[in-house]
Amino acid sequence: MAHGADAVAAVRAGRSLNDALAATPAAVRPGTQSLAFHALRGLGAAQALRQQLAPKAPPPWVDALLLLALAVSRPAGDAPPPYDAHTLVNQAVDAAKRHAAAQARFVNAVLRRYLREREALEGAIATDPAAAWNHPRWWIDALQRDWPRQWQDLLRADDRRAPMSLRVNARRGDVPAYLERLAAGGIAARAVSLPGGWGGAAIELALPRAVHELPGFDAGDVSVQDLAAQQAAPLLLGDGLPAGARVLDACAAPGGKAAHLLELADLDLLALDVDAARLQKVDQTLSRLGLQARLLAADARDTAAWWDGRPFDAILLDAPCSASGIVRRHPDVRWLRRPSDIEALARTQATMLDALWPLLAPGGRLVYATCSVFRAEGERGIDAFLQRAPDADLRPSPGQLLPLADNGSKGEAGRPAGLPDDPPPVTDGFHYALLHKRVS
Repeated sequence: MAHGADAVAAVRAGRSLNDALAATPAAVRPGTQSLAFHALRGLGAAQALRQQLAPKAPPPWVDALLLLALAVSRPAGDAPPPYDAHTLVNQAVDAAKRHAAAQARFVNAVLRRYLREREALEGAIATDPAAAWNHPRWWIDALQRDWPRQWQDLLRADDRRAPMSLRVNARRGDVPAYLERLAAGGIAARAVSLPGGWGGAAIELALPRAVHELPGFDAGDVSVQDLAAQQAAPLLLGDGLPAGARVLDACAAPGGKAAHLLELADLDLLALDVDAARLQKVDQTLSRLGLQARLLAADARDTAAWWDGRPFDAILLDAPCSASGIVRRHPDVRWLRRPSDIEALARTQATMLDALWPLLAPGGRLVYATCSVFRAEGERGIDAFLQRAPDADLRPSPGQLLPLADNGSKGEAGRPAGLPDDPPPVTDGFHYALLHKRVS
């Protein structure tokens, strides 16, 4: 409980959950992550309950402990409470005694009052949208505006556990052969693909596994990558680029899409990222897969500082975004973002498009991608760019992918437990646009 409270306190202070978990002892990290995921998926209701129980907020760590305990006493998405109520109270009080002894009696009193008055307290918060949907109110409002038919399904989808999807290294094998390897190892899985023929097949596991349990992972035979993210490379390559084509991956870290490009084609690839530390992850990814690219730490917008003047045949711009499409995997995102972030990110995306477009050769192609479900970071940004760039054509593209069973066409969310009867895949939320540069 104490490490879980540390993680919740870090997120509420503005740090990412990944950073918080990295500071957690390795032996307890998996359990801490599980508790933190549950807590962050139920944080809206927990905050409303704590306000009812203790209108004056306690010190931040004690507050985080209470929020953790209140959240994990309730279901979160498709996950039941991990502890029975009395075990939970005892563990929370024990954690308080070790880390905030003066507050232990307060923690005990608050949680036991919740158990006594649970029905009334739950009724008191039932009309609070942030408590009912476990998202900030501004986020709820934004989804209602952007997706008036699907907004409730999108909010529910954020609190479901995401499947584990794999990309087979095309230089080393294919999906049918790798499915046979998984079956031989007793790992249940199936092939999945997006409707409409966007990209090839991926593999979805029935249950997540540690990567080193996957056959050939360490040798580079397979990578973990969501089906939505696997659309980028095939979309950019199209019917094929000539061997040695100059390609730019403008925001390459952590390297999954760059690796996929190199698995599918022989390219002169420049993997660019503004964060030198994250660029090391690109190098590690490519090394594991036996692939090579030029790596450069630079700001893609400052082209004068890094571009050699030779145009690129293709550019992948996986732009910085709100990450609102991957909340299933990163439940802290909704609590870290602010309303002003969306507007600021949209400006950054526009600046990057404007800076990189002149670097594309006539007849070349640029794929713009964001892992967002907000229209400001997708179709509205592309519509505005097309007004600014008269030599740009929008070609057939996946457009907006939503983390729903039908990718948003009917607004039906959810997926059955396990993988019976081949239900449609539920991807991360992404927006894709394929832009072609006219030859004058």
